[in-house]
Amino acid sequence: MDAIARIRKLAKTKLKTVVLPEFNDERVTEAAKIINAEGLAKAVLFTPDMVDKNELERYIQEFYGQHRAKDMDLDAVRKLFTCDTLYYTAMMTAEGKFDGLVAGASHTTPDMVRASMRCLGIDERITIVSSCFIMDVPDCPYGDNGTFLFADCGVIPEPNGRQLACIALSAAELANKVLGLEPRIAFLSYSTKGSAKTKSAEKIAEALVLLKEMAPNLLADGELQVDAAIVPEVAKIKYPDSLVGGKANVLIFPNLEAGNIGYKLTQRMSGARAVGPLLLGLKKPASDLSRGCITEDVVDCVAVSAIRAQ
Repeated sequence: MDAIARIRKLAKTKLKTVVLPEFNDERVTEAAKIINAEGLAKAVLFTPDMVDKNELERYIQEFYGQHRAKDMDLDAVRKLFTCDTLYYTAMMTAEGKFDGLVAGASHTTPDMVRASMRCLGIDERITIVSSCFIMDVPDCPYGDNGTFLFADCGVIPEPNGRQLACIALSAAELANKVLGLEPRIAFLSYSTKGSAKTKSAEKIAEALVLLKEMAPNLLADGELQVDAAIVPEVAKIKYPDSLVGGKANVLIFPNLEAGNIGYKLTQRMSGARAVGPLLLGLKKPASDLSRGCITEDVVDCVAVSAIRAQ
C-alpha cells in the first residue's frame, strides 16, 4: 500500500473536523465533497455568513491584546479579521472548535504561516515553525519504498544549527505519527562527513549534536550528500560506518533554496506525489497549500491534518 493510501486509511479511523476557509476556490470545494464522502474527516467549508459577530469582536480584542506590543494597532487587526475568514477560523481552531486548519490555495505561504503562528501558537518544545512535504515517489527503491519526508521546503530561508535540529525533530515526529515510519534522518549537504571544510558543514555538525541532545534515540547523521544518504551502494563507498547512510527517509535540507528546488525536481521529474507544505512546530495541526495545488492535494493535506489531530 503506497503512502497516500495508508494516510487515507488512517484518517478514517478517528473522525476529526478540519476547517477550509477558502470556500470560494473550486479545488477546495471539490476536495471537501470527496473528504466528506469518503469519511476521511469532517471538512467544513467556512463561509462569511458563518461568522458570529460577537465572537468576531472577541477574537479581534484577544488578538490585539496578544500582539499590540509588535506595533500592530487595532485597525490593522480588524482588517486582518474582516478581509477574509483565515484569521477567524485560525482562532476557532486554537480554541478547539476545529481540529485542524488547511488553507493556502488562494493565500500566500507567508500569509498562511503568519496567521497560523499568531493564532495557533508555537509549540514551546520545538520553538520554531517550519514545514515539510511527504514525498511518495513511484517505483523507487530508496527511502521506505519511495516514501520520504523533505524539510524545510517552505518557511525558514537560512536555518542555523539549532533551527535545523528543531526541523529534524518535528519532521521525524510527523513521519512516525502519520506514516508509521522509524525516522532515519540525513542532514544533506554537497559534502559527506568532512569531504569539504565549510561553514555549512560546521552548521550541520552543530545541528546533529543538538538533535542527539533533544532526542538521543533518533537515528540521524550528517553532513551527507544525497546519494550517500539514500543509495546503499554509494554509502558503502563514501561513508560505510554511518547508521543512516543509504537508508535515510527524512531528508533535512541546508536551506530553503535547496529544499524547495529538491522537492519540485523530485515531484516533476519522477511523477511523485508531494503532500504539503505541512506546517511543523505549531500547537495545532495546520497545512499550507501551494497556490498551484490540485484537488487531490487538498484532500491529502486534510487527511494528514486529521491524523495529526488524532
